[in-house]
Amino acid sequence: MASSVKFRMVLVLFLSLVSMLGYAQAGNSDAGYQAQRRQAMELFNQHKSLEALPLFEDLAKRKPEDDQVLVGLATCLLRHAATLEDEEAAVKERVRAREILLKAKELGNNDTLLQNLLQLLPPDGHISDSKTPVDQAMNRAEAAFARNDFEEAIKNYSQALQLDPKNYSAALFIGDSYFGAKNWAKAAEWDERAIQINPDTETAYRYYADMLTKNGDMEKARIRAIQAVVAEPYNPISWRGLEQWARSNHLHLNEVHLNIPAQANISSKDKKTIDITLEPNLPQNETAVWLAYSLSRGKWRRDEFQKHFPKEKEYRHSLDEETEALTLAARVCSNLPDAKDKKEDSSSRPKGPDLLLLLHLYRSHMIEPYVLLNAADEGIAQDYEGYRQKNRSTLETYLSDFVVPAAPKQ
Repeated sequence: MASSVKFRMVLVLFLSLVSMLGYAQAGNSDAGYQAQRRQAMELFNQHKSLEALPLFEDLAKRKPEDDQVLVGLATCLLRHAATLEDEEAAVKERVRAREILLKAKELGNNDTLLQNLLQLLPPDGHISDSKTPVDQAMNRAEAAFARNDFEEAIKNYSQALQLDPKNYSAALFIGDSYFGAKNWAKAAEWDERAIQINPDTETAYRYYADMLTKNGDMEKARIRAIQAVVAEPYNPISWRGLEQWARSNHLHLNEVHLNIPAQANISSKDKKTIDITLEPNLPQNETAVWLAYSLSRGKWRRDEFQKHFPKEKEYRHSLDEETEALTLAARVCSNLPDAKDKKEDSSSRPKGPDLLLLLHLYRSHMIEPYVLLNAADEGIAQDYEGYRQKNRSTLETYLSDFVVPAAPKQ
């Protein structure tokens, strides 16, 4: 993604997340400070950032330890930078905004908005290195958007989309401009169009989920937030969006993780020598389960990986390897007495949350989605796009059934 598009994502984060920040009263007794702070926050939450900017500037000078004021100031600076025609001045504004955000983080602020801004905002403040007609139209639209001139923003984003019909950002920001104008139906229509242009980018799903959440449609918001994660599961922003949905409903995402014991550790000096570390302190049935897992992975390190991936020179941990190993472990676990519903010695029955989770994933045919979404490393992540192309609905079902609690009944 081009740097200019990334930064535009930052600006939209302001509009879509600002009302969720939940600013609290600062811990000081200065009545004048508190009155000005409330005024700044009200303007901030009304998306009048340019009007709020001088108030935040003064507040930050008076109480530089107020981390929430610092986030407000930094966000307003970013909106102001978008209105500047002098690129050098805009760069300085963005650099200053980032420094202020880092200060707020040092003070303990960990809000979703701050995390997303720091992730996307370039450290050097430079956001664009292209001056094509599309870029020029986008820049005009961004300046209008920052001024809350949504009609002008839509006009210029539409021009960019006309020049480049596959421009995901233009379609997305048309929708966000309608969102700013509180035209929910049009905002939804353009979020859908952005999704059609690129279903593998998380932003339109997340913006759609934010809008649905604000309007109280929690079930549909839940679906869109899940789809955002499926689009980009290794982007922390998509997960923070899902967590934001959960918090809005006073819920928590379920932590789904198999704690594979140390006995399953595998190491190798070369392809011919595979070391499997076994520890004798686990019950016999668990030892059998995780030994099967370890032996399967050892086989992949030795020669199985090369058979499956002949074009790759170096071994890597893959989806196929982890799925096969966990499936074998689950089959061993399934043959234990309790798993077969036989009345035998209870000491040999599978116990513990990890074996129960393993069985649940296996019987639900959800081992692959679990590996990709909750147990991936750099090697496994390389297999995600190919799997998603054929199994998007399975990934969504996994998140819905295992990770994300049901939406509260309205």
